[in-house]
Amino acid sequence: MSQTFAEVVEGVKQLSPAEKQELQELLRQYVIEERRREILENCEASLEEYREGKLTFTTDIETLKQQLSHD
Repeated sequence: MSQTFAEVVEGVKQLSPAEKQELQELLRQYVIEERRREILENCEASLEEYREGKLTFTTDIETLKQQLSHD
C-alpha cells in the first residue's frame, strides 16, 4: 500500500514525541547513508575516468578557468 506524502505527514503528526524523535534519527541516518552512497558512486566514476586517462590535472589558473568554462 502506497501512501501520499500528505498522508505520511499526517501519520507523523499522530506519533508520540518519543516516536517523532526516533523517526527523526532514522531519517537522519537514511540521508547520511544515501549521501555516502552518492559519494562512493562519484568516486568510482572518477577513478574510472582516471584509469581511462580522461582526467587532467593542472595548477595553472588560466587552464583551470578554461576547463571549467567548457564543462
